[in-house]
Amino acid sequence: MKTLNTSNGIWLGLKTTLLVFFLALQTSSAQTVYKIDGGKSATLTVLGTSNVHDWTMVSTAAESQGAFKFNAKDELIGLSTFNLTVAAKSLKSGKSSMDSRTYKSLKADEFPTISYQLKSVEITTIQANKFKIQTKGTVAIAGKTEPITMMVTAVVNADKSITCTGSTALKLTDFGIEPPSFMLGAMKVGNDLTVKFNLDYTKATATK
Repeated sequence: MKTLNTSNGIWLGLKTTLLVFFLALQTSSAQTVYKIDGGKSATLTVLGTSNVHDWTMVSTAAESQGAFKFNAKDELIGLSTFNLTVAAKSLKSGKSSMDSRTYKSLKADEFPTISYQLKSVEITTIQANKFKIQTKGTVAIAGKTEPITMMVTAVVNADKSITCTGSTALKLTDFGIEPPSFMLGAMKVGNDLTVKFNLDYTKATATK
């Protein structure tokens, strides 16, 4: 009888250990979908040059979501199914004439959205709640899609929202866009652009 009780105890202990192990494995592999819905939670700024003066266009209408994966120590270890879109005509310079010419150059009537699709990431922990994300993806502008790499800084805030910031350089001609001119050609826009972003993500749903 003693041997039987001992065997039962060992088997029960083994089952408990396996259960704890699989629960821990599921927890460690859980990922959470975060999203933004535009407004103050999303700011995209396009900085450009011309032979007359520098210029800026801003959009607060981006939509984006992605699956952020954390380990048991709350360290960011993965990011997948990430995408971002912004309406081309949501970019505003504060000058209607420049906006109209920009939308024409972007072929905004034919291709109303600018989109980004993530392909791969490499994540480095900077400190407890701050991470560097080296990304590879594609961006589609004016109907043409090109590969792009970006370094993104992600900060997990006290309320568990995630703030992603960074910048990247683009060339208009890479997307088949001829740099536009204004004022009967007196102002010519430069080919090089810098895109900066500040995006605040909040939790949407949890998945495994």
